Amino acid sequence: MQEEKIERLIEMFRSLPGVGYKTAQRYAYSIIEGSSDRAKNFCEAITDAKNKIGFCKVCGNFTDKEVCPICSKREHKIICVVKEPKDVISMEKVKNYSGVYHVLFGTISPLNNKGPDDIHIRELLARIQKGGVEEVIMATNPDVEGDATAMYIAKILKPLGIKVSRIAQGVAMGSDLEYADEVTLSRALEGRRTI
Repeated sequence: MQEEKIERLIEMFRSLPGVGYKTAQRYAYSIIEGSSDRAKNFCEAITDAKNKIGFCKVCGNFTDKEVCPICSKREHKIICVVKEPKDVISMEKVKNYSGVYHVLFGTISPLNNKGPDDIHIRELLARIQKGGVEEVIMATNPDVEGDATAMYIAKILKPLGIKVSRIAQGVAMGSDLEYADEVTLSRALEGRRTI
């Protein structure tokens, strides 16, 4: 019975992305060997985050408020378009970006039956139509889907007179922004090009 509870905990850790059996086992043993207060705080942190973190109604970033701090404090002249909310966190490591974001919640991927209507392109257009936007930076992952999404959005925005740029290829093709370091992201942002 005791081993079943340990195996269940290990399996729960294994369900997380990138966590194999050995790592999950180390996590489980760390929880078991730690104090009850530590385990309680760990559980509370997970529950609190799950129950209180939602999405910004403006950009789609993670937040515990209606509008995230980035949208409420920054100029909206430049919008950086990313695939997922975790990409906002990665881009924020670049200290020299002072614009806002727009989360697409996916990319165009015909192989996965995801078209333009399945991601938040309409919401981006609505933000732009309100006025004041001068540039849209496409910071989708440098892979086939990310490139296709960037080109599709650029094609829609060009007739509106909005400058559309793409982050430079300082980020390796086929990689995720989530795993890129600050220097690489900073160079990619500085070396962006018009598309």
